[in-house]
Amino acid sequence: MLAFLALAAFYENTITEELCLWYGIAMVACVLLQVVFHHIADRLQSAAGFMVFSDMRMELGAHLRRMPMGYFTEGNIGKISSVLSTDMVFIEENCMTVLADMMSYIFAEAIMLVFLFFFNIWIGLAGLAILLVILLVAKGMKKEAVIDSYTRQEQSENLTEAVLDFTEGISIIKTYNLLGEKSKELSENFRQSCETNLRFEENHAPWQRWLNMVYGLGAATIIAVAMFLNSQALLDVTFLVGIMLFVFDLFGPLKALYGQATRLTVMNSCMDRIEEVFHEKELPDDGADRIPEKSKTPEVQFKDVRFAYGDKEVLHNISFDLKRNQMIALVGPSGGGKSTIANLLTRFWDVQSGQVMIRGKDVRNVKLNDLMNHISMVFQRVYLFQDTIYNNISMGRPDATREEVMEAAKKARCYDFIMALPDGFETMVGEGGETLSGGEKQRISIARCILKDAPIVILDEATASVDADNESYIQEAINELCRGKTLLVIAHRLNTIRGADQILVIANGKIAQSGTHEELIQAGGIYKDFVTVRENSRGWNRNGTA
Repeated sequence: MLAFLALAAFYENTITEELCLWYGIAMVACVLLQVVFHHIADRLQSAAGFMVFSDMRMELGAHLRRMPMGYFTEGNIGKISSVLSTDMVFIEENCMTVLADMMSYIFAEAIMLVFLFFFNIWIGLAGLAILLVILLVAKGMKKEAVIDSYTRQEQSENLTEAVLDFTEGISIIKTYNLLGEKSKELSENFRQSCETNLRFEENHAPWQRWLNMVYGLGAATIIAVAMFLNSQALLDVTFLVGIMLFVFDLFGPLKALYGQATRLTVMNSCMDRIEEVFHEKELPDDGADRIPEKSKTPEVQFKDVRFAYGDKEVLHNISFDLKRNQMIALVGPSGGGKSTIANLLTRFWDVQSGQVMIRGKDVRNVKLNDLMNHISMVFQRVYLFQDTIYNNISMGRPDATREEVMEAAKKARCYDFIMALPDGFETMVGEGGETLSGGEKQRISIARCILKDAPIVILDEATASVDADNESYIQEAINELCRGKTLLVIAHRLNTIRGADQILVIANGKIAQSGTHEELIQAGGIYKDFVTVRENSRGWNRNGTA
């Protein structure tokens, strides 16, 4: 605008030294202000995206903690990893810059259009018509780009899943000499990702060419209209020169805006995928009941419980009572539903019908925090976090004193081997506990449960995959853990279940038999067959027979 006013003054011979000085000062001031505001914007934008998505990651973590376990076992690990490592990273690195630029471009284009109407209403109308054509072409470009962007991010998810599958199964892949076959699968995903990205650019390029043609033709049209109006004495030559001065920058903001259309559409697809995860249904946690300290009702009750994974029902009308300080053992063929019963008690899933109750309170009506304070679990597959041994044990009760942590380690029979490590309790364990043996990891997990001191303990095949040297230590640790507790035990070892107050034989999602060891032996059937099999060192088959 200042340049136009200066040229107009020259043309009209009204320019003076003082006016030139003021125009020059004004132009320098504009440049300095632009630099200052650009610097301020950069300072504000540089961390804003990271701060916003830092909060969003915390929200996502909280959301995932409230999700049913089924969500994590239905092939969604790759999606979660992709959302965290790809989608959120892309948006946080681009969102503030793109949004700031977009607002700047829109504002600049609006000013340009206003100037056209200032010069001449017909030129303004011509500019508005060209703008509508640009928006029409851009709408088609955006529609196709959104589809391609979603396909691109889906392939990114597939690649993440393939990489996770390859790295997690590398030991099996090498053992069975499947490196070439599995490498081909991974390479195929890399190839598909490359092709998807190239196809995205190929589909986007023709639209950009069309837009560039419209920009050029639009500028030429504005010049032609201005020259025609000038020839008809409807436009002063000063305004003609002014139009020709900035006509080639007239659609520059729109050109820059749609030049970033790729990033905008990818960001849109990323946000859609993030919202998909956030919209996944959480386990309701709005119950107001609290588990009483004492109750005349059984410690644990299952009442006509039915449960299905998707459309496949795996538990059919399961009912049993577990009294305080008693032990129920669940035995039966693999896939019969034993672990599912334990998972329903901890509310990793919710039942389709029936009730799971602790001390007379339906677990669905109890706050998850209160529920988990009453239950400890020892899994067959132990996971330790990449942290110190001390911190891994103290997770059982974060407010425990160091002396209490040490005492829990002693009761779990892991104190001696921990102290033999170079840094003792401050020794870092690898992710998953990979630097420790299976028996050592199991004893640390038991120490964690001992420290938690929950009244109900679930043992899920806790000694199933432990070597003979560690089994005696683990059995001693379990005995310490279970003293004075109510026990739900999933086991195949006779010495573990023989002393149970009640044994439930779970087969095909039903309670096939129930009773004590002696009662079931006398009754015959699946359990007696199981004992015979164990005594002859054989195993179960999937139908519940031996």
